[in-house]
Amino acid sequence: VQLQASGGGLVQAGGSVRLSCAASGRTVIRYVMGWFRQAPGKEREIVAAISGSGSHTYTADSVKGRFTISRDNAKNIVYLDMNSLRPEDTAVYYCAADRAHSANTVFTWGTAYDYWGQGTQVTVSS
Repeated sequence: VQLQASGGGLVQAGGSVRLSCAASGRTVIRYVMGWFRQAPGKEREIVAAISGSGSHTYTADSVKGRFTISRDNAKNIVYLDMNSLRPEDTAVYYCAADRAHSANTVFTWGTAYDYWGQGTQVTVSS
């Protein structure tokens, strides 16, 4: 599975950005998809994850109520809608994927994912 993240850029605090992660190589309907981020000098952290069916999601407390993960299995794309952005959301955002036995499984740790995209920079100015 190859993953291509896009949609990052420079945005003012309070603004919104939509990230997209396009998967190719095979259909990802049975794959858990996740978004992670890494800020300079900090460890990578999970932002959100979604099950293969799309019925189960996880959102980190730091972004809950502001970020929403969704997926379109027909297009093999996963989205991360980011609203009310803050300077502390500045980071490189990565999408990741891994096959799961259940269509309702969600992985919340990075080592569970075998496939990673190249990352897209999101910079939030104050």
